[in-house]
Amino acid sequence: MDTQKAVADYRLSRWAKVLQARRDSGQSIKDFCQTSGISRNAYFYWQKKLRNLACAELTKTENHKDLVPSGWVQLNEGQPQHVNESLDIEIKGCHVTVDKQTEPELLKKVCLILRTL
Repeated sequence: MDTQKAVADYRLSRWAKVLQARRDSGQSIKDFCQTSGISRNAYFYWQKKLRNLACAELTKTENHKDLVPSGWVQLNEGQPQHVNESLDIEIKGCHVTVDKQTEPELLKKVCLILRTL
């Protein structure tokens, strides 16, 4: 390993520990920097640098198409999806269906009445 890479890795490691210490302290960034004698500019510089590196590593090691948030379903590409062109609203047993032919003024009146229920 060359010296420059070792120094860069050391700095990243050191600043990762500083950022974690700030999170663990529960202090605001301003207060933490003041008590630790760290420049806020340096703190934000290294925070951004570490975030960018983490994002780069994530996209390099994992296929971003495989990342699906918890509770979501990955749709298959190329398969046509059924699109419902109407909206069904049900409140306290009252059922209203709205589609593109629904008059906006009528919908406005219905919504005002439903708010009173």
